[in-house]
Order: sequence, then C-alpha cells, then structure tokens
Amino acid sequence: MSEEWRRLDRRTVLVTAVVLAGVAAGAALPTFFGLTNTMSAWRAIGWILAGAVLLVGAGAAADHVRWRRTRYRIGAGPSETGAPPAEGWGRVELHTGLLLVKRRSLARERIRSVDLTANPLQRVLGLVKVRIGTGEHNGGESTLELDPVDRAEGERLRRELLDRTLTGTEDTRHDGALAVLDRRWIRYAPVSFVSVALGGAAAGAVMQVSEWFGAQGEVIDWLGDRFQDTSVVSMILVLIALAVLAGTVGALALWVEMWWNHRLEREPGGTLRVRRGLLTARSISIEERRLRGVELVEPLGVRMCRAARVDAIATGLAERDEDEHTDNKTLLPAAPRAVADRVAAQVLRVSESPANAPLTVHPRAARTRRLRWALWSALTPAAVLAVLGALLTPVLLYVAAGCALVLGPLAVVGAHDAYRNLGHGLSGDYLLARSGTIRRTTVALQRGGVIGWTVKQSYFQRRAGLVTLTATTAAGSGAYDIYDAGQGEGLTFAAEAVPDLLAPFLEPVRETPEARSTVR
Repeated sequence: MSEEWRRLDRRTVLVTAVVLAGVAAGAALPTFFGLTNTMSAWRAIGWILAGAVLLVGAGAAADHVRWRRTRYRIGAGPSETGAPPAEGWGRVELHTGLLLVKRRSLARERIRSVDLTANPLQRVLGLVKVRIGTGEHNGGESTLELDPVDRAEGERLRRELLDRTLTGTEDTRHDGALAVLDRRWIRYAPVSFVSVALGGAAAGAVMQVSEWFGAQGEVIDWLGDRFQDTSVVSMILVLIALAVLAGTVGALALWVEMWWNHRLEREPGGTLRVRRGLLTARSISIEERRLRGVELVEPLGVRMCRAARVDAIATGLAERDEDEHTDNKTLLPAAPRAVADRVAAQVLRVSESPANAPLTVHPRAARTRRLRWALWSALTPAAVLAVLGALLTPVLLYVAAGCALVLGPLAVVGAHDAYRNLGHGLSGDYLLARSGTIRRTTVALQRGGVIGWTVKQSYFQRRAGLVTLTATTAAGSGAYDIYDAGQGEGLTFAAEAVPDLLAPFLEPVRETPEARSTVR
C-alpha cells in the first residue's frame, strides 16, 4: 500500500515573504532617487511602501495557494512489500497547480539522484529543497522538485529513494569518507580562470553602477585625476593590478561559499554523496552503478601548482542542473595531485588511479599540426596590423612587431605543451585519453561504457597519417576525443579497447616508421 499524501512545509510562505521583502528593499533606493525627480520625498516613500506591501502580500498569497495545491507521496518499492500492486505503487507522485493542474510521477526503480539544497534562509528555518531525478536528459520531465520540506523529511526521502539492495560480493574497503576539505586548498582558487573573469566583472560592475546613478562621468574624471601625472603604460598596469586584486578576493570568496564543509563519502548501498557549501548547503548524490569513470581537470594555473580537480563521468549529470549553473559533477575541488589520484582510485574502487598509467605518445605530425595552428593564430593579427600600418600609419607597424615578438614565442611554447599532453592508453577496465594545455583533462572511461566510435580524418590529417577518435558514451559529456593519433595505431587501439565494436570495419593499415607509437 502506498504512503499517504503529504504536503510541503507550510513555512514556504514565510520564506517567500522574506525573499520578496529583500527584493523590495533592494529596489527601494534606486526607485526613490527616480521618483524624487517628479515628486516630493515623502510622497515617493509612500508609493514605495505601498508597492512593497503589494509585492510581498501578492507573492505570499500566491505561494500559499501553491502550498495548498501541492501534495506528494512515495509509493512502496518492490522490496518493501509483497502485496499486489495498488494505486501509486512503486512510484513517486507529485500533484500541483490551480488552473493548470499537473500530475507527474517517476518510477522508483528509475530514480538515480536525490539532491538536497538549502539557501541561507532555508538553513535557518531547517528546510531543504529536494530534487529527485532519473538521470535522463528530458529536461524537467525527468525530475521532481519538492520545495521546501523539513530537513529531516528531505534526509528520509534521500535514504529511502536511493536505498539499493547490493547483490554479490562488494568491495567495502573504500566505503565511508573518501575526502574531507583541507582549508589549505584555498590557495588554488586565485590561480584559476575564475579570478580573471571576476576581475573583469568587477571593473564592468563599477562602470555599470555609476551609470545607473548618473555618475559615470565623475568616476572617469576621478580616475583621470588620480593618474594625471602617470604615464599611460603605468596607468594600465595599475588598473590591471587592481582588477587582479578584485578578482583574487572574489575567487577566494566564491571558493569559500562553494566548497566550505566539503565532504565526499560512499554510503552503504553504493551511493557517492558530496556535501558542500557555506551559505547555501548542497547535498549531491550519485548512484554508483551509473558511474562510468572520472575526469581529472587541470587548468593551466592549477596544473602549474601540481594540483587537479576530480569530476565524475556518470549518466544524467551533463544536463540535469543546467538551469541552476552548478557544477554537480565535481567530486573534489582543486587539490594536490596526489590527493586527486587517491580519490579517483577510491571512487573507481581500484588500487591505483588509472590517470597515472603510461600513455601512448602521438606521432610528431601531431606536434607539427599544433605548431602550425598556434603560429597562424598568433601571427595573423600581427600581419593584419602590419598591412594597416603600411597603408595608414607607421605606429601600427610597431604594434605589429610587438605582437609578433610576444605572441610568437608564446604560441610555440603552447603548441609544444599541447603536444606533450596528448596521449591515450588502457588501464585495466578503463580507456584513457589526455589532451589540452590551457585546460588539460585526463579521462578514465569504463571500456564497457563505450557504446560507439566515431573516426574523423580531415584532408590534412590523411596526408599526415593521423586520425581523431571519439568514444561515444551515455555518460558525462557523451563523447570523449583522442586527437591526432597515428592512423593504424589509433584504430588498433579502438578495436582493442572495446572488442568487436570497431574490428569488423577495419582493414590492415601499413604505418610509416614516424607514425609508430612509443610509450611514456
């Protein structure tokens, strides 16, 4: 027999009222300045208060109706009862709506994730938002949201819906806590690309806010007065330093908010759980049987510090929370490479991280291609500036020479690094692929999770004896590339990695000595 119908927590009305009151308070100041241009200050305050009361009252009333019209229940699973199927048996049901009534349900055996999220206000009140998903890429049709329920009820739903009866002999050596946050890892936050983006965003925000208040001209004049006795180059360097400082502070604050109290653990029954967050608490569950591998991500700054991030390759994670802009596939934030390797091995239940296995070196023709691309990308702007300088002004000729002198060597160094990072191989049950220089990634993908191969070869690749292989899978991003492998060796590797999938389409290929692989 299925459970009785339940309601969301009635404190959802209070949460909505407080949030809308905050919105009204935030909009009050710019609205006040706008209204005082056409009316007295007291009259403007009266209109603002009336609008705030209307906004909060209408929002709270609408949320009260939503609360009254929303109910859910959890049907008993097959392992919980031997009774004949009844209405709602084996399903999670959610009914909501007033004019447009929605009745949705998910089969319990198809549920793959139950994630809990609580913003600061919900944490104070002991509430959580529960997101129940099947791991399918069907947009909102594959998920149900209960927003909000009591924290104890959310934990009960998570345990009940993700409970799986283990079959066979399971390796329990890696159960329990796999990783706990080390506060020293915060040193990797400023070297990520997030700090650069936040620095630029801070500069743009100053100009935007000053424009809202009609003071953008004053801000520009103030900056001009500060640097009136300074050269243009010095002024640019100082502004860049200020942007970097703002970006660093922002990156540190964002890291603390996202990863404080981080804990990765494996629960009995085969569920990986990630808990993290300072203000907004998040609990993300990944059912282990839909895990297909891991990905070690090393952005350039993080890699220079000998650190890496660990992401999960699992079905249903690529698009599940696209609307929330959260990186729910990350199991471990940037941490020392030894820690990342240990966690990757524990997540995959192997003795050593597959990412440390020797990889096959790609042919030298792959390095030539990268050098060609890099030099073309770096020197084309310099050539354009040189042409414009010859036609318009000699100043551009000096700019073109500077670009060539700076970008040319950087392009060569980057191309050589990109070539050194190319590699592929096999490690037990896992297929390995590594590539990238600005953002190097090492993928360890279950060979059994590969459902197809795509072989791509451009005209220039054919001349160089190279081929790009793409392993197709239902997990993660859906496709993982092995760039510019030797044609014969690459096809043989694909046939060996997943037997009987590509072999029927292969013909013997004679390789040149240059295309023969070596192992590093």
